[in-house]
This record gives sequence, C-alpha cells and structure tokens, in this order.
Amino acid sequence: MTWGEAGRPQVDEVGRVAAAPVVAPVNATHRPMMRRWAQLAVLLVGFGLSALVLAAAIGLEAGVQASLLGLVLAVLPLGVVVPAFLWLDRFEAEPTRLLAFAFGWGALVLNTSSVLLLRQVGQDPLTVASVGIAPVVEETLKGAAVLLILVFRRREFDGIVDGMVYAGICAAGFAFAENVLYLGRAFSEGGSHGLAVVFLLRGVIGPFAHPLFTLCTGIGLGVAATTGSRALRVVAPLAGLLLAIVLHATWNLSTVAGINGFLTAYAFLQLPVFAAFIAVAVWARRREGRLIGEHLRPYAAAGWLSYPEVDMLSRMPERRRARHWARFAGGRRALAGMEAFQDAASDLALLRRRMARGEVDATALAAERRLLASVVARRREFIGTGAF
Repeated sequence: MTWGEAGRPQVDEVGRVAAAPVVAPVNATHRPMMRRWAQLAVLLVGFGLSALVLAAAIGLEAGVQASLLGLVLAVLPLGVVVPAFLWLDRFEAEPTRLLAFAFGWGALVLNTSSVLLLRQVGQDPLTVASVGIAPVVEETLKGAAVLLILVFRRREFDGIVDGMVYAGICAAGFAFAENVLYLGRAFSEGGSHGLAVVFLLRGVIGPFAHPLFTLCTGIGLGVAATTGSRALRVVAPLAGLLLAIVLHATWNLSTVAGINGFLTAYAFLQLPVFAAFIAVAVWARRREGRLIGEHLRPYAAAGWLSYPEVDMLSRMPERRRARHWARFAGGRRALAGMEAFQDAASDLALLRRRMARGEVDATALAAERRLLASVVARRREFIGTGAF
C-alpha cells in the first residue's frame, strides 16, 4: 500500500497559500508566552486551592482512611470512561491541556462548589437538594467548563464531537471526585458491604451516568458552534442543559426509589439513553470524517494532497491501515510521521471548515500556511522509506 506524494501546487481557490507555505510563528514575542504562563499560574493556583478545600471536605465527611480507599476505587471507572471519549476524539484530537482543564474543572472546581450541597443531603437523599437543586447546580457548572472552552479557545472547538468530548471529560472528573466522597462515606458507615454496594451502583452499573447527562449540554454547545442561526445558538445549549438537568434529576430520584425502582429506571431509561448516545457518538464521528474529506478536497485539487490521501484521511479504518503500513515500511520514524501527517491534515480540514463559515483573518491564514507546511514536512518522514 502506498500513499502517493502530492504534485506541484497550482493556483485556485486555495492558491493564496502556495506563495508562502512557511511563515514565522505568530507568537514571536515574549508577551504571549508571558500571558500563557500567567494563565497557567492562575489555573494551578485555582485548582490547588480547590483541591485543598475538596480534600478537607471529603476528609471531614468520610474520614481519611475511608477517603483513601474511595480514591483507589474511584480511579477504576476512569479506565473505561476516559478511553471511550478519547476514542470519540480520534479524527482530530483535542489539546491535552484543554482536556486536563475540563477534567480538573469537574473534579476540583465543580466538586468544591457542590460538596457542601452534597453534605447537606446527608442521610436523607429524598430532600429537595438531591432531586431539585443538585442537578441544576451541577449540570450548570459542568456546562460552564465547556462554554469557557468555546468562548476562550474557539479554534479548538469544531462542533458536536468536540462538545461531547469536553463535556464527557469534565463530567468524568466530577464523577471521579464525587465517587471518592460516596465510596468513602459508604465504607465509614457500612463497612465493606456498604462499600461494595455503592461501588457496584456507581462504578459498575452507572459509570457513564454523569457523562451522559452533560453530553446533552455538550451537544447543544457543539450545535451552537457550527450553526448559522442566531436563534439556534441560544436555543440549542439551553435545550441541552435542560435535558441534562432532567436526566440527572431522574437518575437521582431512581437511586432513592428502592432497588426495584432503580432497576426499572435503569432498564427503561438509562439503558435506552445510553444506547441513543452511542448512536449519536458513532454518527458524529463518521460525520466528522466526511467533513474532513470534503474540506481537504480543495487542497487535493491544488496539488497539496493526493486524492487517495484525502480518502484515507476521511476514514478511520483507512487511517489505521496507513499507520500500520508506515510502521511496517519505515519503522517508528515513519509511523510518527504518518500520525503527525494525519493530525495536521485533520486540523487543516477543520480550519478550512471554519474559514468556509466566514471565520477568516490573518491568524487563520497564517495557521493555514503552517499546517500546509507541516503536512508537506511530515509526509517526507514516511514517503521514500523502504517501500519506495
């Protein structure tokens, strides 16, 4: 299998980039770097303070020993939930720093804000706080993290898939910290039996519960990020948030309705909702692949890519096949080049999509040139290996 090298660039609708594919970095001065360090410092301080408050609250609630045991068990569901969202994010991986922000927001900032509310629920989860207040507060705050990324890192937010990924990771962080509290409380109050029951409910039966709720908000914000309708930009996120709150409240109510009520709600509500979101996730990922192919074709017409490369880049099975070929033909260096080539081309396609919606400025044009230069440079790392 070969992925042919593109020919000489021609001048057409993307011809403006051909004259200068390599440009100086946009952030060439020290001021943007200082601003990034300042932002990082603020995040670290904020997360650090939140972690201290959360740790103190959990320690007071469940005790240090029980909290440590809860911490160990709460990590286990992450081994299923987080990889699921990383799978969804395969075409155009989101920056690690933003995923870490989303997870940290859910685990620290959000739980710090809501832990006092959880403590108020205490031994009587049938209070208004459990069903009527907690879902509103928690889903609004989880959605706020996704909204912050959309507003302040707009170029890293390309649509429904990104909204689902950021929302799911944030909710996974929240569920992790909340599980530490509930598992620790269960052990301190009910011993090993109580711990096993809570872990079964939260870690085995319902590890995707919180991510499923917040996915509704993420999908709404993803729609808002791509639609041309002003009304839909407002309605879609609000409708998503409302649905997230309703699902969350229903879940909380089912957990205190006895084992029969819980199993009934799980079978007739939770499982169908879970299946529906799997269908949406698969559709959204395939749609993203089609969009990548659609917006890379002008670059193939201009000679920057070949049409077989565009077909490969728009289909996940073909991407995997190309990586396997690169590894077999040229070893680790060729594999790294192929992976970087695929990432740069995906970024280029989604940038082109934003530009097609009218989001064109000097920064976008410079980013387009840099990505084209990266595509060409990375191709050289696997073209001309032992197979050629």
